[in-house]
Amino acid sequence: MPRYLLAIDQGTTGSTVLVMSDDGVVRGRASREFPQYFPAPGLVEHEPEEIWSSVTDAVAEALRVAAVQPEQCAGIGITNQRETTLLWDRASGRAVHRAIVWQDRRTSARCAELKQLGLEPLFRERTGLLLDPYFSGTKLEWLLDHVDGARARAERGEWVFGTVDSFLVQRLSGGALHITDVTNASRTLLFDIERGAWDDELLAKLRVPRAMLPEVRSCAEIYGRTRGVPGLPDGIPIAGIAGDQQAALFGQACYEVGEAKCTYGTGAFLLMNTGTKPVRSQNGLVTTIAWRIGRETSYALEGSAFVAGSAVQWLRDQLGIIQRADEIEALAQRVPTSEGVVFVPALTGLGAPYWDPEARGLITGITRGTSAAHIARATLEGIAFQIADLASAMVSDAGRPITRLRVDGGASQNNLLMQFQSDLLEVPVDRPSNVETTALGAAYLAGLATGVFPDRAAVQRAHTLDKTWAPAMTGRAPDERKQHLFRWRQAVLRARSRHGES
Repeated sequence: MPRYLLAIDQGTTGSTVLVMSDDGVVRGRASREFPQYFPAPGLVEHEPEEIWSSVTDAVAEALRVAAVQPEQCAGIGITNQRETTLLWDRASGRAVHRAIVWQDRRTSARCAELKQLGLEPLFRERTGLLLDPYFSGTKLEWLLDHVDGARARAERGEWVFGTVDSFLVQRLSGGALHITDVTNASRTLLFDIERGAWDDELLAKLRVPRAMLPEVRSCAEIYGRTRGVPGLPDGIPIAGIAGDQQAALFGQACYEVGEAKCTYGTGAFLLMNTGTKPVRSQNGLVTTIAWRIGRETSYALEGSAFVAGSAVQWLRDQLGIIQRADEIEALAQRVPTSEGVVFVPALTGLGAPYWDPEARGLITGITRGTSAAHIARATLEGIAFQIADLASAMVSDAGRPITRLRVDGGASQNNLLMQFQSDLLEVPVDRPSNVETTALGAAYLAGLATGVFPDRAAVQRAHTLDKTWAPAMTGRAPDERKQHLFRWRQAVLRARSRHGES
């Protein structure tokens, strides 16, 4: 009898669930969106109960599509939006505030204050991260300072912290588990990535009580079993956890040192496997844990662009240039080039390698002849330019070239974007047959823990390619690529110059 794995991919704008059979084939899929809340400029929140409902609804629909009985599920894997921060009551499991989303910038001033106190080298050395509101630690500190009674109840262990994976495991286990995995822990500003443990000195700097923290586990083990979950029987193993970008790296089978992938989702995230020793960035990237399986921990260099697919959503929702996100490619193809129009999509600041929360989105090069098609094309190019910046920093840090790039995520379906990305990087770009590698990674991890997949070689055999792009700018106008990059860098300077950058 075939065995099936449930992969829960809890993302920024919705939750997706895949049902995978033991031959590595996805048999069913379902997605559910949920609302985004913007209480003020720069603030982004989610309602935890709406996250949970989106997951349970997607689970039921995916099983129905796959024609699989819940009792046939051998294990559940979870991948999640990483730095999003939740605070809930341990006894009831109810959140005491909306989740503060990774995009939220409310702690920008606090991060600046910590930098002025000279603390960034300490945080960077222990965690591999920079002091930026992107990460969970200052979000948690804000919750403890702004929710009535939170700090006292946290010190007593009554109210607890978790990233989205922790919250989902708490719900899936009927409240029995308060855990996270090493990849999500490594994104909190509270975790020593070399010792693999919460760091008391960092906890003290952000005034976070240890009693509220989850237990940290590996990425592939049986943590516990389902209990009281709508639509699922009790007893299904909860067996794999990884933050979304690490799950995508695993799902892309980037198991060798130097292999790299980029996920194009709401944001875009470039990761390179650096092996069992962390590589410290000198170029604005972060060092993070890729995964821990058994006793072995693997590390990665990561660069994050905060806005990728969300730039396309902005064209749709705020400007009305397109009606559906998938219309952008056809619109952009109406013109052969962007005619010098450059869009810096710093709609929520700039991530790596700039780490500039005050940067603002900018469109330059507009003339009387500029059309919606030029802006659409410049938007796609702006996404690719950000990845080119990340790749340049990564090559410098790692001391090795990126020889090809594996891509996934919704925007990797955009052929124009992928060709331009290959042109900028001057390397082949590979798209897999299934671009939902974030969810696949969660399924593979759960499959390894439950024995559905005997080893990583079995995972690699399940990984197949759909299309490869080769660089095409070579042989066209001399210095075309250099001209593109020059215009981009000048535009980035302008996007940052509003607060004195040069």
